[in-house]
Amino acid sequence: MELIALLSKGEGTWAQVSGLMKFGDWDKIVLVGSEFAKDFTHEKKFEFVKVDLDKKLVELKDDLLKKLKGKFEGMEVALSIASGDGKEHMALVSALINIPVGIRFCALTKEGIVYL
Repeated sequence: MELIALLSKGEGTWAQVSGLMKFGDWDKIVLVGSEFAKDFTHEKKFEFVKVDLDKKLVELKDDLLKKLKGKFEGMEVALSIASGDGKEHMALVSALINIPVGIRFCALTKEGIVYL
């Protein structure tokens, strides 16, 4: 399965994304974030998609849709929105649905990766 995760301004939330990347067996990893998040590093290979998270909701959704379309091979992706706010989450979920691709929310817990 492919992982897509949002990296927003709270660096503390990046640990969740980093853990998912480390402990998951992903076919591909796509991280979405602003200029602020471009410095994120990890031992696993990933693709970074830069967007302006300060855009209005519809503009952000349209930008995400344009930049994410064609990036996924499967019919479903694992999605982490542990980082970010409601507007960013809505824009990303809406863009993925409009690609179209199915979504399985995922999180890293003490027991490992869970799908919600």
